[in-house]
This record gives sequence, C-alpha cells and structure tokens, in this order.
Amino acid sequence: MGGAFLAAAVLARVGARIGLPTIPLFILAGILLGPHTPGIVIVSDPHDMEMLSALGLVLLLFYLGLEFHMDDLKAGGRRMALAGGMYLALNIGAGLGFGFALGWGTSEALVLAGVLGISSSAIVTKVLVDTGRLGNPETRPILGIIVVEDIFLALYLAALQPVLSGASSLGAAVLDGGKAFAFLLLLALAARFGTRVVGRLVATKDDELLVISFLGAAVFVAGVSEWFGVADAIGAFMVGLMLGSTASGTRIRTLVHPLRDAFGAIFFFAFGLSIDPGDLPTVLWPVLAAVSLTLVMNVLAGLGAAQVYGFGAGPAANISTTLLARGEFALILATMAAAAGLDDRLSPFIAGYVLVLAVLGPLTASASGGWAGAPTGWVGSVHGRVRARRGWSRSSPRP
Repeated sequence: MGGAFLAAAVLARVGARIGLPTIPLFILAGILLGPHTPGIVIVSDPHDMEMLSALGLVLLLFYLGLEFHMDDLKAGGRRMALAGGMYLALNIGAGLGFGFALGWGTSEALVLAGVLGISSSAIVTKVLVDTGRLGNPETRPILGIIVVEDIFLALYLAALQPVLSGASSLGAAVLDGGKAFAFLLLLALAARFGTRVVGRLVATKDDELLVISFLGAAVFVAGVSEWFGVADAIGAFMVGLMLGSTASGTRIRTLVHPLRDAFGAIFFFAFGLSIDPGDLPTVLWPVLAAVSLTLVMNVLAGLGAAQVYGFGAGPAANISTTLLARGEFALILATMAAAAGLDDRLSPFIAGYVLVLAVLGPLTASASGGWAGAPTGWVGSVHGRVRARRGWSRSSPRP
C-alpha cells in the first residue's frame, strides 16, 4: 500500500510539471507496477487492494454528492436541462450504437453507452480551475451539463445493476429493478426532506467525530445499497447529497478532501493493476474509433449548447473541449462489468479509452482558446456555417 501511494505520487509530480492530469498517471502507475508488466511488482494480486479500491470509489461519489445541490436545477432552468439533455442524447446514443456495432453483446453495449456518454466531473473541474475559466460565461452551461449527467448517472446505474446481475428471468429482472428504484427513491426522499434530521445527527464541533460520522454513514449506506441492487457508489452519492445541505456541509467538504484524494488515487491505481498491457493492442482500433466518435459528438454538443445560450465560436470550443475527458465514471462501469463477468475486452478497452481522453481532454481544452479565436478555426468555421444557415450574423443578436 505504501509503495502504491509513493508510485502514484512520483508519477503525478512528474505529470504536474508537464500539465497532465493525475488520473491517467495513477492508472499508469498501477499498470507499470502490477503483475502484468515486467520489472518491479508492488502488488502481485489486484484483489489484495479490492477493499481500499472500493473505499476510494465510495469517497469519490460521496464528494460529488456533497458538491451537488437541488437548487442547481432550479437556477439553471430550461436551458440547462436542454443543453444537458442534448449532450447526453448525442453521446449516450453514439455510445450505444458504437457498442452494438462492435458486436460484443447487449450488456456490453449498455456499459459502453455510459462509458462514451458521461464526462469526468473531476477532470472537468480541474480543467476549469487550471485554465482560469471559472468566471467565463460558458462555465455555467458546462457545470449545468455536469449536474444533468450526475442525475442521469444515478438513474442509469440503478437501471443497469439488475441487467449486470444476470437476473434469471424477465420477472426477476423487473423485481430487482423495482427494489433498486424503490431504495433509490427512499434515499432521494431522505435527501429532500430529511436534511434537518440528518444535520442534527452529525452536528458536532469536534472534527474527529465529524469525520468518523460522515465516513461511517457513507460506507454503511453504500453497503446497504448493494443489498437492494443499487450500486454502492450511488448510495454514497446520496449520503453526500444529504450531508452537503446541512449546516456541517462546508466543514465536511473540507475534511473529506484528503481522504478523497488518497483513496481515490488507490482506486485508479488498483484499476491499473488489473490491466494487462498485452491486451491493449487487441482493442487499439476500437479505442481510436471511440475517441474519434467522442470528439465529433462533443463538437456537436458544444455547438448545440452554444446555440441554446446564444454564445459564439469561442465558448462553443471551450464547452466541447472541457467536457471531452472521461474518467472516474467510466472506471466505475468497468469495475461493475468485470464483477458481472462481461466480455474480457471491456476492461482494456475502457482503460485505453480513458487514458487517451484523460490526457487529450485537458490538452485540447488549454488550446481551444487559440482555435476559437482564429476566424478560420475549425470550430469557428462550423459555428459560422450554422449561424449563416439560420440567418444570423456575428454582429446580430440571437433571436
């Protein structure tokens, strides 16, 4: 475990010097020091880190729940829902079609729909901070799309769990799905109406007691969620949703940071341990095809969101490139797929796809200002043709 932390830290420090995000580097550390790569092997059996990896996943989703607020939906209104729905329709639809085109199976296609369709909240947030765009007008639709994705993710994982569990009949699948949705609804009602009671239960001036309380609640509810067929990560997300709205929410967000970062790194490292680099060449062309498809869908989604908000080519390019990266959600789905015994090609495919986009996303986002600023840039050119077709000039206001 100590070696895993140190290896991840060393590679992350190297990556920071050249502006790379940490997630692909943590995965790379696991690949290089795992049982499938010649040289130093820190962990010979990936299952040895299974509990730590699960804790990292729980804490990642718990933190996202803390950052999410029901008020965000009301503030964004119709435009946020429209932009987010458009983004999901394009990317989820393309991912589902791509999955069926590969011919790996229906369950695999449903997993790939989520892998290709949902952005990495962690990388998107980091890109916005690193590029200094938090105050930009296009940041609001970007965060709005992330909020819509988070809501969709909770429903999607709840619906996917019975499918991956291999229910023996349609009736059993419906029963499993009903139990999962009932429990998810119970958690949602608790988040909506039980905040005051939960706030009183966890309230304390002692940081030590507060850490133990929220960590115990997140892990316990995550475990109970699995009994009801809801992914443990979604149970943790709902606990974060409850606690984030309490009087202790701000302190919890501060206190959970080091836990999230440490065990989140172990989650990505442990995923790397399970990857055999020798399998990556077998999925090279599907990975390249999926990356190309995601690039196209993100450009279209960025242009669509820009039209909804009345933005020009520059913000459209920023939206497209900032939302490009895929990360923790894809790895969650890979973990679920492996546990369900789906096609062995899924794990190396998802690993290669995440590695490429986790690096390509931040790099293209940093360069998007230059592309969008040039009048002959590719995003500007496409956006200009769309506006010309609809009778808009660059100087005329949006109708």
